[in-house]
Amino acid sequence: MKLVTAVVKPHKLDDVRAALETFGVTGMTVTEASGYGRQKGHTEVYRGAEYEVDLVPKVRLEVVVEDGDSAEVVDDAALCSTEPGKYPNTSVPSLVALW
Repeated sequence: MKLVTAVVKPHKLDDVRAALETFGVTGMTVTEASGYGRQKGHTEVYRGAEYEVDLVPKVRLEVVVEDGDSAEVVDDAALCSTEPGKYPNTSVPSLVALW
């Protein structure tokens, strides 16, 4: 058995979950998280005042799969959680498979 952990954008949670369910994953743990990658946060304007958001909201998913299925689960989660071409080099999710 292997633990696969994925950190994705919140709006991609349903897509990743649907892909994992079609693969046969029956249970998962979902946790709200904050962090940043290459984008280093972003700037927002609220009531005329500009402020910097350093930690971007994320969702952390954890699933336990059979040893032989871990590579396919990681590939499925990565394919459905990316947005190809929209944001080059920033839309790649963080996926970790613990052996």
